[in-house]
Amino acid sequence: MNRVIITGASGFVGQNLTVYLRKRNNEVNTLSLRHPDWINQQLDGTAIIHLAGKAHDTSNTSDSEVYFKINRDLTIDLFKIFIKSNVRDFFYFSSVKAVADSVEGVLDEQIVGNPQTPYGKSKLEAEKYLLKQVLPVGKRLFIIRPCMIHGPGNKGNLNLLYKVVEKGIPWPLAAFHNDRSFLSIDNLSFLLETMINNKEINSGVYNFADDKALSTNELVTLIANTLGKKEKLWNIPASLIKFLVKIGDFLPLPLNSERLKKLTESYVVSNANIKTILGIEKLPLTVEEGLEKTITSFRKIK
Repeated sequence: MNRVIITGASGFVGQNLTVYLRKRNNEVNTLSLRHPDWINQQLDGTAIIHLAGKAHDTSNTSDSEVYFKINRDLTIDLFKIFIKSNVRDFFYFSSVKAVADSVEGVLDEQIVGNPQTPYGKSKLEAEKYLLKQVLPVGKRLFIIRPCMIHGPGNKGNLNLLYKVVEKGIPWPLAAFHNDRSFLSIDNLSFLLETMINNKEINSGVYNFADDKALSTNELVTLIANTLGKKEKLWNIPASLIKFLVKIGDFLPLPLNSERLKKLTESYVVSNANIKTILGIEKLPLTVEEGLEKTITSFRKIK
């Protein structure tokens, strides 16, 4: 039986991962990095999954230094304890945003990081520190770069898009043509447990994403169909939309430039490397199945 320690267990990913692992007879313990005495705890187990961190603030109001204190410095402190412990594996949850705020083509693990935000920079600095360390024999380090994670209980832009479609409001951004990668919480949990169980995998950096990308227009259609509705796609000129959302950068409106970018940009992430390493052809859920599960959960909590 695996004994797994999770930081950030109270968050969306942590809660779902804890349930997933326990259902499969893994022992899961949580470690709160907010507790003043956490640094003195003795860690023992199969793996540490470090989820705790400061997420990207789309309102851009957070102090930049806070990102580095939480995403970089806390990670370094935890890793030093891991090195001295009996724990075998260290999973650091970074992000695809640690290497690229925007993507041309398909993002793989070979890209040279060039993040532009404090969030991305803090994640990349943590990665660089970890990758420079010499691991004792028998220990492994995995840096996980997930794309946009979703699932039951998820909030954010996906939930915002759901509300637009659910209310019958036409999607006004159909003129923006893109492809985006998603990651269902079930596929994420499957990959993590499979990596823990496979003792032959080498330390390294691994992208996590579903097997296929979808356009936002396809996502709107999927949401509408899941709700039993007909999709409503409006092809308003992109130039006009870009002008109008600038107002949202100064006023508390539902759409601003940052959110528009997230909803309409192309961001395709390759999961080929981790699937090759694990010897799997496809993940348990297709991108459509995962999204339908998330969308259905929105209906239940309405």
